[in-house]
Amino acid sequence: MKPAPQQQAIGALLALTLLSVPACHEPMEETVTPVQLAPSDEVESPSRPGIEQLRVRVVAKYPHAPDAFTQGLIWHDGAMYESTGRYGKSSLRRVRLEDGEILAERSLDPSFFAEGLAVVDDRLIQLTWRAGLALVSDLQSLEQRDTLRYPGEGWGLCFDGSALVMSDGSSILNFRDPDSMELVKEMTVWRGSRPVQKLNELECVGDDVYANIWQSDEIVRIDRASGQVTAVIDASGLLSRVEATRADVLNGIAHKPDSETFLLTGKLWPHVFEVELVQR
Repeated sequence: MKPAPQQQAIGALLALTLLSVPACHEPMEETVTPVQLAPSDEVESPSRPGIEQLRVRVVAKYPHAPDAFTQGLIWHDGAMYESTGRYGKSSLRRVRLEDGEILAERSLDPSFFAEGLAVVDDRLIQLTWRAGLALVSDLQSLEQRDTLRYPGEGWGLCFDGSALVMSDGSSILNFRDPDSMELVKEMTVWRGSRPVQKLNELECVGDDVYANIWQSDEIVRIDRASGQVTAVIDASGLLSRVEATRADVLNGIAHKPDSETFLLTGKLWPHVFEVELVQR
């Protein structure tokens, strides 16, 4: 039965009233549970080549100060530069590779826990873990020149020729201005479809960034443009079983461009290993 004119008028008035009342809150955002992929489920496509599986082959072994809690490692002009950590024991060192002799050393203030290290022109830039300060030192004398501030934690560091690439233990790499530490961009690192967590010590080589995965014997090679992992490097078995019980984790990557080899060491390791990367 058709409603009476009075009922029609009341209905129209109610409809206009409801349309004019503003919403009391925004709709709740839909919660999406991400699908966790197992390592064997890495997604590949014709546009993304498969991830190379590499291992290290030792070509030489050198002495390393067993008290060095290695956080950053650099090879520059025939010498090895090292950042060592721990509160009250952090230092900046220049080391002769062949016999492990410390040629120059500067101890840091006990309030600093030193982390990653990079060379930019005639400066060494050394991160601190939780102080939010990068210590800028003279390359020759190792004397501190300046400090630069950044937010959050500092872990690994390398210089790609224009920006400092920095890790903080997450899956994100921050690209920062080497003169101010201001953020230029950030990039998530992906292994197939999964973000790679625990990025630590870094080494910039050409268009790639090599990253040690904290608490593992894996190093990943990352395409600096896309953030995709292009190779996984197995660096296990470098220490003997006895040596491994006295040492801490792998942490220290330095590229030697003259021989296209890498120097690898770790926290409290008795050796630095010169290695080449080969197919598994």
